[in-house]
Amino acid sequence: MRLKVSKSKNAASFYVTKTIYENGKERTITVEKLGTEKELREKLDGQDPYAWAKTYVSELTAKEKENQREILATLSPIKQIEKNHPCLFNGGYLFLQDIYYDLKLDKICQTISARHKFSFDLNSILSYLIYGRIIYPASKKATHELSQKFLERPSFELQHVYRALEVLAKEFDWIQAQLYKNSLAILPRNTRVLFYDCTNFFFEIEQEEGLKQYGLSKEHRPNPIVQMGLFMDGNGMPLAFSIQKGNTNEQTTLKPLEKKILSDFELSQFIVCTDAGLASTANRKYNNLGNRGFITVQSVKKLKAHLKDWALDPKGWRLAGQDESPEDGYDVRQLSYDSKEDRNKNFYKERWINEDGLEQRLIVTYSLKYRIYQEQIRNRQVERAQKLIDTTPQKFKKANQNDYKRFIEQIPYTSDGEKAEKVAFSLNQDVINKEARYDGFYAVCTNLASSAEEIIAINHRRWEIEESFRIMKSELRSRPVYLSRDDRIIAHFMTCFISLMVVRVLEKKMGEKFTCQETITKLREMNFMELRGEGFIPAYTRTDFTDSLHEAFGFRTDYQILPTKKMKKIFKMTKTTKKVRTF
Repeated sequence: MRLKVSKSKNAASFYVTKTIYENGKERTITVEKLGTEKELREKLDGQDPYAWAKTYVSELTAKEKENQREILATLSPIKQIEKNHPCLFNGGYLFLQDIYYDLKLDKICQTISARHKFSFDLNSILSYLIYGRIIYPASKKATHELSQKFLERPSFELQHVYRALEVLAKEFDWIQAQLYKNSLAILPRNTRVLFYDCTNFFFEIEQEEGLKQYGLSKEHRPNPIVQMGLFMDGNGMPLAFSIQKGNTNEQTTLKPLEKKILSDFELSQFIVCTDAGLASTANRKYNNLGNRGFITVQSVKKLKAHLKDWALDPKGWRLAGQDESPEDGYDVRQLSYDSKEDRNKNFYKERWINEDGLEQRLIVTYSLKYRIYQEQIRNRQVERAQKLIDTTPQKFKKANQNDYKRFIEQIPYTSDGEKAEKVAFSLNQDVINKEARYDGFYAVCTNLASSAEEIIAINHRRWEIEESFRIMKSELRSRPVYLSRDDRIIAHFMTCFISLMVVRVLEKKMGEKFTCQETITKLREMNFMELRGEGFIPAYTRTDFTDSLHEAFGFRTDYQILPTKKMKKIFKMTKTTKKVRTF
């Protein structure tokens, strides 16, 4: 800060000025106008205005060094803002940046850069691909443009982004292994139980090529797809993933990825939990070796006849959470729909079975609440089927196993016994009754000797891996994919996987008090208006969420203004790996 005295023929005016740097150039701005010499003498009761002004400027300088000076801005209602000069920037990424550096992704990029010959900044590119995927999910070209909206604007070129994707694809397995090892320093990882599932992502193209192949789309889209297999640990944190061709049988994807975990992650004792679609005998036998185990969903409909009769028998059930049961067990037919207590009860029965040379436990559960839920779903589907019959039966087409049209049957008819030319449509009550038979029942198979209640509790957490896929597809908008080369496609999903991990760490760090959707939405809203030469003014609403966010990360951005010097300290702090900690 400096004192400037501007003298004219009849007066002298006092100003507080300072030198700022913009775009590498130096310029002087006026911080505050103190008044004329005459005005100051009247205000100060005869005190020397020069001495007072010097003291005042010294005090402002001292406060500025401590980031405590009140900032006064001089704005003109007749002066236009500078053309093509942005003034609003996102600062929500700073909290993602803190996690990014805690996961030592900068060190990972450093090691990769030493292995390959290139001149671009891999760490800068990867970090902004992660921040962009969470804050401004878009294509790589759009992400490169949108990265200019962050408080710290990168300088890499678009061509460098595509070259970086190629390098990341080459280090695919190593990055995942290192990311897991680095994560151990900042949060606990429960590798006793691993959840595995598959999903697929579509491309808005018609031609198959490389990884992009026609397959069974989860979204029933007529486009080529790629398939992702994802492992999640027992705490809901992503562990590892793989990408396969879209026409790959998902049951064959588990073993290759599991072998990588066994070797690269140095894990040997764990339980793999999967849904029924991945529950092949080969996968179960593979996880019946060594110190591994399995828990997998078992379709009651696909059980052998004698096991199905045993599973659906209303007698012989035990009540979960109760050590003692009647000698013959409970009869679930005695439960009342009107009893709230009965609705909250969970029953189970179990037995060991030997199927295809594999000894395993079959655990079947029954819940009145689950039965009512399934009945409600089916009744709504039956209503839709009846509406189609009543209104536009000509639109009826062959249905898949989960489509409401599966309840419709076609009945050819003729009045004179000739070849039928007309078709009548009606509800197939036999199909409805067969499905109703399984309402309330759910089964799993396992090779573990743990209690049935523990097995059921572990399997119940499979919803978290399904939620992870939803986050990737919805909040992170990982599809459709706007890339054609296989290596770039693999690297794209690598950035989506890392983004998912960063988001999950953020949730854990904030005590899981806020949903993923709420967290990402609030980060997108955390904008700052730049007051050139002075600092940044928060342009977001302070809420319980922002308070929790600042408390969790140990720095605040919710002051009326953050001087440039203080903001630079925050930049530096978020790029520093913290000491080992858990939360």
